[in-house]
Amino acid sequence: MATRQQSGGLSYGRGIDAETAACAALEADGWTVLGRRLRTKAGEVDAVAEKAGLLAIVEVKARPTLGAAAEALSLRQRARLIAAAGCLLAENPGWGAAGVRFDVLVVDAAGTVRRIADAFRDEG
Repeated sequence: MATRQQSGGLSYGRGIDAETAACAALEADGWTVLGRRLRTKAGEVDAVAEKAGLLAIVEVKARPTLGAAAEALSLRQRARLIAAAGCLLAENPGWGAAGVRFDVLVVDAAGTVRRIADAFRDEG
């Protein structure tokens, strides 16, 4: 039986692999990844990508199925992402000239990646 620390390390590794797959999918679709694992005082953003001036704040969710991954983003995580995006935009005023959206990229156990574009909005 794996210890809690070992299982945490496995989850971390799966998360890194999912982020790598998600960024590769973005790039294959013509997006430029501006940064990965960006830390702000409000929290971490998995990736930030740009295409034709449109900025995507990207959250990657990996679960055994795409459906489970799509359901994994909590309201608290959305609020954290919105706050972190505010920090990133303040630090990078040239980003998002054509707008900003929040995308969730879901990854299943087989490595299949799907994007939920404009997955949620800052209603504040």
